Amino acid sequence: MRKYCIFLLLALCSFLIAGCSLEPPSWAKAKSAGDLSDVKIGLSMSTLNNPFFVYLKDMVVKEADRQGFEVIVVDAQNDPAKQNNDVEDLIQQGVHALLINPTDSSAISAAVQTANGVDIPVIAIDRAADKGEVASLIASDNVSGGKMAAEYIVDQLGEGTVVAELEGIPGTSAARERGQGFHSVADKKLKVVAKQAADFDRTKGLNVMENLLQGNPDIKAVFAQNDEMALGAVEAIAATGRDILVIGFDGSADALQAVKDGKLSATVAQQFDLIGQKAVQTAAEILQGKTVKSSIPVPIKLVSKDNSQ
Repeated sequence: MRKYCIFLLLALCSFLIAGCSLEPPSWAKAKSAGDLSDVKIGLSMSTLNNPFFVYLKDMVVKEADRQGFEVIVVDAQNDPAKQNNDVEDLIQQGVHALLINPTDSSAISAAVQTANGVDIPVIAIDRAADKGEVASLIASDNVSGGKMAAEYIVDQLGEGTVVAELEGIPGTSAARERGQGFHSVADKKLKVVAKQAADFDRTKGLNVMENLLQGNPDIKAVFAQNDEMALGAVEAIAATGRDILVIGFDGSADALQAVKDGKLSATVAQQFDLIGQKAVQTAAEILQGKTVKSSIPVPIKLVSKDNSQ
């Protein structure tokens, strides 16, 4: 009787382990090379509470529609744990490729490795993943963009200008790289007196900027690592009546309009449409068995009132 009970217990454990596996059902296995019929793509966005990412999502869906692919979109709401769960759910839904815009470049590694384990190709968009096999990273050159922002401040206000920096979400590759590029110039030619994370969020950008202005009355310029924070900073500065140069990063519709209106000094503009198009096109190439580049940079440009359209 005891041996029989042990056997039943072991069988039950095996059943539970199998039930908890992230292995997708047989119909959800990766497609054979060249088969683009009924392609299903999973798109995991870091947040859809940011106009930039909403537009990027729209561009992915538009290109997927053009190619006859289905897209399942999930919103991580800037929560790394939710994003990992979202990706696992996409795998269970039988996606053939994953497009991931990481909330956190380190935290997303577990989900990437899970996809690797079931042979589902992963393409990172806008932000990288620290670990796991990513077939291709499609993003703007964030380091160059950061340099571009610092050089613009030097050109407009001269060397030694007192500057503050609004940083994005700590742990994201975009925040690291934009900061790296900015400081490669700013640490030599500008005087950075304050920097603080505002998590790529407009309201946080406003609140952080208010605090920085109170503690640093000599600030003459601000580099915000995205447009949402830049627009928040503009609002905080306007309330003080001070004349401070502000430069953002992304080229969102709101930011471009603010540049035209003379409220925002400049933005380092990404080409969202190309990022979205290339992400889907790269997925298609992988599913056809083609070799793709591990990194596909998308050109950026600085937009100021002088060259805005």
